[in-house]
Amino acid sequence: MKAMQQGRRFLKKLKFNPTNTKIKGLVFHLNVPESPYVKDRKHKEPETDILDPEEHPSLSDFEEKCPPGGENSVIFYTTSLRGIRKTFEDCSNVRFLLNSFKITIQERDVSMDMGYREELWEILGGRVIPPKVFVKGRCIGGADEIIGLHERGELKKLLEEVPSNGGIVNNVCNSCANLRFLICTSCNGSRKVYEEKDDDDDHHKEDNEFCIKKCNDCNENGLVKCPFCC
Repeated sequence: MKAMQQGRRFLKKLKFNPTNTKIKGLVFHLNVPESPYVKDRKHKEPETDILDPEEHPSLSDFEEKCPPGGENSVIFYTTSLRGIRKTFEDCSNVRFLLNSFKITIQERDVSMDMGYREELWEILGGRVIPPKVFVKGRCIGGADEIIGLHERGELKKLLEEVPSNGGIVNNVCNSCANLRFLICTSCNGSRKVYEEKDDDDDHHKEDNEFCIKKCNDCNENGLVKCPFCC
């Protein structure tokens, strides 16, 4: 106890400084560790969100593969079949994303018309599955590529020169409800029409006056393209 009191009196006489104390020519240094947070604040450079315009891709950076009628527009190959859930959800996500930019889109459903499917396979050289997006004759990619471009802020630049749809987000066709197809009026969707036989024999002509033939106006599903939105 006595020794502790003497030690306190000794320190009081020296006017003890915890960082730099001089005693008759002697210097005592106490190393106090500097907080890493203070160090980070000292050397941290200001961040900036300004992007270099040269870092944004242009349409010329993508492969040139132009669908019919897609030289100056956006062609979106999709499917309305729900058999494969992921494919249907990918198509829905890409459609929602493209519509948010309020641009004119030509949507081609491969499940509604086999001709669109064959067209897509011929363009890309294989049995690919939707969704696939083409912008002014350039293949931008599928769902992963489109969503990735949007997250990096690059998709908007690629769609700058695409014609606007007049600012209408949910523009619904009054004729087909945006299904892009109507039931064939020639065969009522049956893909069969009745035609008069071309027979010189009057006797057989009276027995079988008409015959059933395949309708040439519709596709394999008995549908025709909507004349108002396609």
